[in-house]
Amino acid sequence: MSSYPTSSAPQTTLRQRLAGLRGPAVPPRPLDARALAALAANPGCGRRALLDGAGVDKTALASALGSPAPFGQSQFAIVRGNSFEARVKADGGAELLRLVHGHLGAGAEPPGAGAVVPDLTAAGPEGRAARTALALREATAAGRDSRAGTGWTLLDHPMLALEVAGTPAYLEPDAVVVHPDGRWTVVEIKSFPMIDGAADAAKVGAAARQAAVYVLALEKTAEKLAGAEVGHTVLLVCPKDFSNLPTASPVDVRRERSVTRRQLERLTRVEELAAALPEGLSFDPARTAEELAGAVAAVDASYAPECLAACELAFHCRDRARAADEVTALGRSVRGELGALTTVEQALAAASGAGCGEDPTAAALHRAARLRAEALDLAAARPPYHPPETPECPC
Repeated sequence: MSSYPTSSAPQTTLRQRLAGLRGPAVPPRPLDARALAALAANPGCGRRALLDGAGVDKTALASALGSPAPFGQSQFAIVRGNSFEARVKADGGAELLRLVHGHLGAGAEPPGAGAVVPDLTAAGPEGRAARTALALREATAAGRDSRAGTGWTLLDHPMLALEVAGTPAYLEPDAVVVHPDGRWTVVEIKSFPMIDGAADAAKVGAAARQAAVYVLALEKTAEKLAGAEVGHTVLLVCPKDFSNLPTASPVDVRRERSVTRRQLERLTRVEELAAALPEGLSFDPARTAEELAGAVAAVDASYAPECLAACELAFHCRDRARAADEVTALGRSVRGELGALTTVEQALAAASGAGCGEDPTAAALHRAARLRAEALDLAAARPPYHPPETPECPC
């Protein structure tokens, strides 16, 4: 991966192949941080890797297949999120910088009135990414002078470039703070509450995976600048309890960064997935539902219930997993416990005693079913419990 696209002949051939998968008149759908984070959440799904690598519009594809996904935030949630972010960044980001210094300052001078908030406006995403890289370079060079808080710099909605499958993806974090010592910190501002210092674990995990994508993109820029360092601890800013007052918590994203990096490296080899497909296969939404269903079925998927919150094709994949009687429809934990038993029918057969001698998982499942049956029989044989009658109150 690099911050800029390459121009070799194999990449040109790959782009032509991916364009054929999308359809001749369909522009590629750009990847954003949410999509890249969702890839890291389900790294075993070749279907999503190929469709995202090819830039296929999965929303249009799901609608053409008859399984649209009702994604999107409510208008109230969007307005509330925008209002909270504006409050956090008010007065030149004074409150945000105070939170960063309080949680990740590492003994630096507190930010003062001299903290810099550079203008990052430019024409197009390429121009904004170049302007962001220049602002990061200037802030890192000037960061050693920390007098009156001048060593702190806040980049509001910077634009970062990250190459994915041979094409640049442009990512826009909520904020990036440059410390006086040259360290860069990603700040994620979310509207879900942090109650008694803790937030919903699933939402924090999703925010961490999204922030890890920004960290990877920043690392590519930091490699070109002397003295620059990207912090692997991001700052999550949320409303405190049920108010609109901001509070923050540091989140270590090293694990999420490693998983995301491996998945993105897998995406750069998306030509291997494309080469395994038959000639003429296309995910063009203009094709019939039968043709699209066959094209989607030609790519292996790894469905899990968690996909319903992250992938536009989740409802289609769930229907196919249920039709094939796959245990993945019951969740990853169940799938992991059942081992070689890949269908619900196989699991029920093992519970009844079939194949217990050959498969230790089947033997354990049969023993669990037997113990359950014994417990139910024992409970049924016991006389019904009648609570003692309480005497009437004398008053």
